Amino acid sequence: MCECLYVCVATVLNSETMHHPRVSSRFSRFHMAAASSDSSEIIHTSTSSSQSRRSSSSDSNSKSSYQKCNRPLPTRMMTLWWSVMVWAALAVAVCGLPEGGGNYPVGKFPFLMPKVVPYKPELYLCTPVKVDYTKSYYIVGFEPNATMATAHHMLLYGCGQPGSESAVWNCGEMAGGSEESGSPCGSGAPSQIIYAWARDAPKLELPEGVGFKVGKDSPIQYIVLQVHYAHIDKFKDGTTYDDSGIFIHYTTKPLSKQAGVILLGTAGYIPPMATEHMDTLCDIQEDKVIHPFAYRTHTHSLGRMVSGYRIRKDDAGTDQWTLLGKRDPLTPQMFYPVESRDPIRKNDRLAARCTMESNRTRITKIGATNEDEMCNFYLMYYVENDEPLQMKYCFSNGPPLFRWSNRETELNHIPDYDSSHL
Repeated sequence: MCECLYVCVATVLNSETMHHPRVSSRFSRFHMAAASSDSSEIIHTSTSSSQSRRSSSSDSNSKSSYQKCNRPLPTRMMTLWWSVMVWAALAVAVCGLPEGGGNYPVGKFPFLMPKVVPYKPELYLCTPVKVDYTKSYYIVGFEPNATMATAHHMLLYGCGQPGSESAVWNCGEMAGGSEESGSPCGSGAPSQIIYAWARDAPKLELPEGVGFKVGKDSPIQYIVLQVHYAHIDKFKDGTTYDDSGIFIHYTTKPLSKQAGVILLGTAGYIPPMATEHMDTLCDIQEDKVIHPFAYRTHTHSLGRMVSGYRIRKDDAGTDQWTLLGKRDPLTPQMFYPVESRDPIRKNDRLAARCTMESNRTRITKIGATNEDEMCNFYLMYYVENDEPLQMKYCFSNGPPLFRWSNRETELNHIPDYDSSHL
């Protein structure tokens, strides 16, 4: 029996939630509220079939309604956003099974930008969805609704609290003081990345029986979508809006294999006219058995190779470097199957390297824009009948301060060539 999972839209009309007139502040929160406790709940919206992997152009009617959404209300309304709400049920019931072949019903939740108009280059925008706190949900797949012509990259964060009470906010390092801004997740609240997309990567389906647990007793009470708009030429006429985002596939059937992601990355800088290795290293100190199953690489334009390893010392004290994955980061930045699914255990080490090649006559620093660089290796894993790692991030100072070859790392048999070449 299929029943509908209703999506309630909490609406607070207030022009002060985003100061730029092109960014809609229609929605203060999305709230997934279950209409029933039946485990076969499915969600599809009546509009989801019309979504495509591109930005939509608004017609005169939609533009008119968009403008109405920005009528100003008194500033004091911000303090009443929990009590001033307009609820709209958007879902209809549809039954089905995941394309990946799972033996449990799976719903599809359209988590999209609410028709925003990016107003400056290198803009990072965030929008939140509140997960029903009375039930546990398990995210089992991610279906992107974007193209690299519009979005440089998208991230899904799992948060204890969102970084802002607004419907949409600037969540990049380049935010100015005159606009609503903040981090994706609230300060001091649980924060983790659960999915990342770039360069027209296809959809991702998790292995059978694996899911990211959200809601109820999970630390993830909100999911926040971040979209990085590197270029905005297509939006300058003011008549084109963006609804990039991700269709989240989920089930309410309890799954024994909880998914997690650990992000390895670096700070540092790349000298002009040079090839540079950006290394990171961290120790697994939690007493858990980690089953890696997918990895993803990310750099900007200077990246030539990104690799990740599990390191384990043998009885003779020799480091055994097991390749998890390596990739040219300028190919589609999807999650790929790991090279080795051997478990990762306490006292193992994780290491990643980005090989950068610069023909620039200036120093290139790690940063948020396309003029900067990034060095990221994402490792997706599951734990069985256990909770994911408390450690979500593994970052180093990067070059010139940190390298695998530093004496304090106590590494040996470093695969310098193999880690930097296909």
